[in-house]
Amino acid sequence: MPSPEPLALDPASRRWTLATAGVCLFALLIHLPPTLAAGLGATGLMLAFVSWKRPLPALLRALLAIAMVVAVMAFAGMQFGRDTGCALLAAMLAIKPTETRSLRDNRSLLGFALFAPFAAFLLDQGPMSMALGLVGVLSGLVALHRLADAEATSLAAPARPLQQLRQVGKLVLLGVPLVMAAFWLFPRFPTPLWGVPERALSKPGLSDEMSPGGWLDLIADDTPALRVQFFGATPPTSQMYWRGPVLADFDGRTWTRGNPLAGWPPAPSTRAPTVWDYQMDVEPTDNRDLVMLDLPVAAPEGTSLTRDYSARTRLPLNALSRWRVQSSAPTRFDVQLPDALRRQALQLPAGFNPRTRALGAQWRREAGGNDAVLVGRALNWIRSSFAYTLNTPFPGRDTVDEFLFDQQAGYCEHFSSAFVFLMRSGGVPARVVTGYTGGTYNRLGDYWIVRNMDAHAWAEVWLPQRGWVRVDPTAAVAPERIYDTLEDRLGDARAGGAGLISMDGLGQVSDWLRRGWNDMVLGFDARRQARMLQQFGAQRLGTSGLAALFGVFAMIAVGWMAWLLARGERQRDPLLRAWHRLGARYARLGLGREPHETAGAWARRVATQRPEGADSLVSLSRRFAAARYAADEGDHRALIEDLRRHRP
Repeated sequence: MPSPEPLALDPASRRWTLATAGVCLFALLIHLPPTLAAGLGATGLMLAFVSWKRPLPALLRALLAIAMVVAVMAFAGMQFGRDTGCALLAAMLAIKPTETRSLRDNRSLLGFALFAPFAAFLLDQGPMSMALGLVGVLSGLVALHRLADAEATSLAAPARPLQQLRQVGKLVLLGVPLVMAAFWLFPRFPTPLWGVPERALSKPGLSDEMSPGGWLDLIADDTPALRVQFFGATPPTSQMYWRGPVLADFDGRTWTRGNPLAGWPPAPSTRAPTVWDYQMDVEPTDNRDLVMLDLPVAAPEGTSLTRDYSARTRLPLNALSRWRVQSSAPTRFDVQLPDALRRQALQLPAGFNPRTRALGAQWRREAGGNDAVLVGRALNWIRSSFAYTLNTPFPGRDTVDEFLFDQQAGYCEHFSSAFVFLMRSGGVPARVVTGYTGGTYNRLGDYWIVRNMDAHAWAEVWLPQRGWVRVDPTAAVAPERIYDTLEDRLGDARAGGAGLISMDGLGQVSDWLRRGWNDMVLGFDARRQARMLQQFGAQRLGTSGLAALFGVFAMIAVGWMAWLLARGERQRDPLLRAWHRLGARYARLGLGREPHETAGAWARRVATQRPEGADSLVSLSRRFAAARYAADEGDHRALIEDLRRHRP
């Protein structure tokens, strides 16, 4: 027996299905690298247009799938991770419309497309991801509703998207109590139940190395890296140095951490009396480096401090995290420098930058044993002769020589690297410190925003009786020699412009709302859950007790859903439901229909007691009786709408 022909789909329902797939795909593409996302999006649009009239041949679809996989893996450098997997999912979703023609094909496309917004949460859990995910799910449910109508009724029946959207909205609202019970009461675990793969595609953020030109992408990114709220005193912006990885090894081109500090406890230090108490909300970076105000007093729970006070977390920072920290400026820091660390802080790669080596040796002979003189002389040289600019040529082999003697212009990467090399050439122990500096104050939320574009590199030199001392050679540049800055390129919003990094007006409101989302949703962990339950008298409720409480509320929510659904099943006829609701409106006035009364008799009784509007009710009762009991198979939509609109 031959198989039946697949049911064809009307163009309107097919367009709705493709639009839903597009929304779901867009929710995922905005979290992929822009070049890759633009390519996948353009490919999906082109293939949907080409295959509108007829599906592409199977061989061509197979070749397209292979080409898309090769393109994604080539972009990712043959590395597999969360973002690579999401990119492959987006690529397959972009190809999927080429084989959709029948109702079954479009239903399959919808099921596949709904994976995309959920996969986007592996890359970002912000409000934009949530909003796009909800739009995609609602659109998908409406599309499935339309496909069900197309399968059950004639294809010539006109679609009613608004009515279908209302029906889907009611179904979604049925699940809200269960969702809220799961969010507020489901036991929160301190660690994930399964491993989340690392990202394969690079993401702007601090790393444990620094090489020429490697920070351009980072300092051109104006997205927040962390948000900080101070409790009590707040340090001046000029003293907000957020300490990150400390780089002590140099191979002539790249600065790296090195190994001598592994396993060493934090160095002894004497602190200033002022202690800064603050809370940090750190955006995901997918590494383990946690920046803190220079210098942290102690390591927060879940972190450890190395000898140089770099903080490392036990788990990768692949989700929004919150840290409570105290810091204070050091007055004496690692005064008794061990020989191994001294040798590391003086080490220079052989055969690189001969002119800088000679200059450092000359300055040492002229300064004698006074290391502070060398530091001051270098800063004076920078102040008188050097300029700040992002427009720098790609360096050659001797990067420090070219910067100090030829270009004499650059940004923090160049200044810190050259300064440390020059100090080591003069016999002064020195190292590069990376992190962030400054921040932007948000008046609405009373907190500070530190952005990726605030990334900075400075130097630390070791001086007798003082230990490690922070020196920022970039800050020594004379103001009149500051030329091409990031604010110049993006638009200096702080000077009243309307650039991309504006923190005035809408920008402050937007970030304040994002912080509220982070605090109320992403930051709702086990401790917040316990504090919430304590307000209702649930003290020290363990995991088992919390699971039992969730089970009770879940059963109540499911029972409520089942009762409403059963009620809808009892009144499947929309005409009958509209008539009963009309009767309920009159019953609230004491004019409800008695069980023995017919529709016409009830309408006439109401008309005698309330003459106003009686003609309308009597007319509706006649139309209802004719539609309900006469052999009338016509369209009852107009009558249903009139019954819904009628009011006593």
